Amino acid sequence: MPQQALQEPRDQGTRLMGLVRGLFVSSVLFSTLLGFNLIQTASLIIAPFSIAAFRKINRWGANTWWGWCVLWAERFRGIRILISGDKVPPRENALVLANHQQMPDINVIMSFAYRKHRLGDLKFFVKDILKYVPGIGWGMLFLDCPFVKRDWEKDREYVTRIFAKFLRYRIPVWLISFAEGTRITETKVAKSQEFARSRGLMPTRHVQIPRTKGFVASVRGLRSHLDAVYDLTIAYPDGVPTLWQFIKGYTARVYLHVRRFAIQSLPEEDEQLAGWVIQRFQEKDDLLAHFYEHGRFPGALLDELLPAG
Repeated sequence: MPQQALQEPRDQGTRLMGLVRGLFVSSVLFSTLLGFNLIQTASLIIAPFSIAAFRKINRWGANTWWGWCVLWAERFRGIRILISGDKVPPRENALVLANHQQMPDINVIMSFAYRKHRLGDLKFFVKDILKYVPGIGWGMLFLDCPFVKRDWEKDREYVTRIFAKFLRYRIPVWLISFAEGTRITETKVAKSQEFARSRGLMPTRHVQIPRTKGFVASVRGLRSHLDAVYDLTIAYPDGVPTLWQFIKGYTARVYLHVRRFAIQSLPEEDEQLAGWVIQRFQEKDDLLAHFYEHGRFPGALLDELLPAG
């Protein structure tokens, strides 16, 4: 079953300090984000004359603001990101698979991208409705993040156009895919297990069986542009925090297990690609079972543990 949620501190003083800290950090980050939205909007003036300059401005904005999020978490709150698994070269183009528990999963991926000089190049599959939301939504719209309706027949043509743009302009990219399609809960795991049994698959306990169509389309559409697929497994030893708990500073450590698969090693056929990504999530399930039993992922920690900065 999914890991238990992080419990709030019992001490009233600690909770009050967390509230004050959370309100301060969230107000500063959101107000500066709106400022970056204004810069992004102004960059539209440049776009007709130089699309490269337009993209450079927006990449700088993403790299700067997301960098502040990373630095706040690691430098000022002392959150440690403990990385194990495969070493990953900097500045690769990659499709990034990750299990999805709560919104802080995104902060963990940002910390990893910061170290690999790809923070400003993150692209997320985003719910279509968010493109109308000031701040995060507007910012991602300027970054060419794919906004999807979660209906592949409706999304196919639009996503194909986005991928074609990445290829045409050789846009550096880490494309983030939460292939489970939704954050995990016990109810969703039960439904995933039922689905797995109906398809003759091994049921999972700590992740959901992934949705394969988006993954297959991503590999097919971007294969010539990608260097690798990164398989990230995220675990919280003290319980899974909400974004608000994370902002209040209640998380001290996060474990991240990394597996790198060269794009040339992936199958060519759609059915085999679908089976490949299902196998990765079954392996994630085993990794998380090991983590919950032993308090860490198998293998040695890598030497990338100093706070960002």
